[in-house]
Amino acid sequence: MNKHISDQPRSHSHQRLREYTRQEREAGTHPSVAVLHSRPLTRGAENRKTAEYLRIERGREV
Repeated sequence: MNKHISDQPRSHSHQRLREYTRQEREAGTHPSVAVLHSRPLTRGAENRKTAEYLRIERGREV
């Protein structure tokens, strides 16, 4: 006589692998974050002027 289906041992290997890959993925930095960190910290004068014009246009004075 065969065992009932609920009496069969389960294999949890796929769940362990999924958890491992999830932890590895979350432990590292996302590529987009790495790109943002590698950007130069200083901005050119043109960008500053544009930001100031936009600030004034929005009604925010000094």
